[in-house]
Amino acid sequence: MAKLNTNSNSYIIAYSAILVIIVAFLLAFVYQALKPMQDANVALDVKKQILYSLNIRGLDGAEAEAKYKEVVKSEEKAGDQLYYVCDIKGQKKYVFPLKGMGLWGGISAFIAVNDDLNTIYGAYFNHEGETAGLGAEIKDSQAWQEKFQGKKIFADDGKIAIGVVKKVENKDSEVDCVTGATLTSNGVSDMLRDGLNAYITKLKEK
Repeated sequence: MAKLNTNSNSYIIAYSAILVIIVAFLLAFVYQALKPMQDANVALDVKKQILYSLNIRGLDGAEAEAKYKEVVKSEEKAGDQLYYVCDIKGQKKYVFPLKGMGLWGGISAFIAVNDDLNTIYGAYFNHEGETAGLGAEIKDSQAWQEKFQGKKIFADDGKIAIGVVKKVENKDSEVDCVTGATLTSNGVSDMLRDGLNAYITKLKEK
């Protein structure tokens, strides 16, 4: 019987191919095993963001799950757009998910609105990759997010007025931009107006 030449190109190629197949199989197995846990973590993160927009923060996983079940009464649609109907101490709130583009990638938000469908109750913003200390402040700065509380979505003429600007002239509907993050702030402003316009049928009910 011929001795196996472990230094030959054919042996090295075959060995490498088998090793790649084994590693790929193991990675696929681990991915499938962990996927339910990953999906659950993503779902929990979304629930927490919705609660943040309702000014409910500082809850761990189990507390957040329980609070979400308590305050979120239903998921409904305005056209193709999903939104959430909530109850906070007997007062109805609506939470609208929004998506847009920042400086370096996608940004998103949950905007909670009072039952008048005009006054913002709370807001939470997120991002995929904005610059730490600058654009990332839309997520990291709770104080900046709280500036949206009490702002009006609509101007007196019925047009969407909520926005982020360098110099606030309309205190009812405008929030000053994040310092040093003009492009990200512009992206947030565009997301607010374009995103809320997608819910205009619902928002114009009252």
